[in-house]
Amino acid sequence: MVFVTAVNIRKFVLRATRLADLVELGSLTPQAAAFLDAVVRAGLNVLVAGGTQAGKTTLLNCLAAAIPGGERVISAEEVFELRFPHPDWVPLQTRQSGLEGTGEIRLRDLVKEALRMRPSRIIVGEVRSEECLDLLLALNAGLPGMCTIHANSAREALVKVCILPLLAGENISARFVVPTVASSVDLVVHLGVDARGVRRVNEVVGVPGRAENDVIETETLFAREGGELRRGNGRPPRPELFARAGLDLDRLLAER
Repeated sequence: MVFVTAVNIRKFVLRATRLADLVELGSLTPQAAAFLDAVVRAGLNVLVAGGTQAGKTTLLNCLAAAIPGGERVISAEEVFELRFPHPDWVPLQTRQSGLEGTGEIRLRDLVKEALRMRPSRIIVGEVRSEECLDLLLALNAGLPGMCTIHANSAREALVKVCILPLLAGENISARFVVPTVASSVDLVVHLGVDARGVRRVNEVVGVPGRAENDVIETETLFAREGGELRRGNGRPPRPELFARAGLDLDRLLAER
């Protein structure tokens, strides 16, 4: 009898640590980078979406680097990939069960545990399953947070975030999840890889908090047209958070 063991080695290469680095790499425009920096400082909830190897973790790292130093950050991941400078950051990692079938720590367990650690922010490396429900409940309760998710567009990312919580149990319905997502997620940033293999932000959409016929409304803040990331006509949600942080939203969104 022959036993075959498959080993998957995933190495995360960090090429950018701040949003300014993504501008130099061509992934963002200076205006979009300044806006996303303000979004994080204001405390909006951000969903980073894209395909495999689109740069989601890199962007999440850069966004996390903009979190004010006086806040307490708790992150939860399946594999440690987040690396950002912050004086009060507690990283948590899942664990598989042992040979006896015990000792497993799921991502959903980490999200629940993170809420007991008095966080100012919560970051989930990647949402794939029922832990999405616990994250939504935390965000809906007023705790700012960020996460990544696999999706082909910002719209599909919102649809997926509405589907994943249904995996948590039969008592969870779309009638509850859709309005919760609409009121919990403030911004969706979608990334993609162009024909030359360059990772770029393709669109940034705001979620004003409204849903009709189970469809969440969005407003386009930035969109890539003709190879350039241009300012859209939409307005970001929760302008009071920008004002509280001392940020001039109109100046950030003005054409440059």
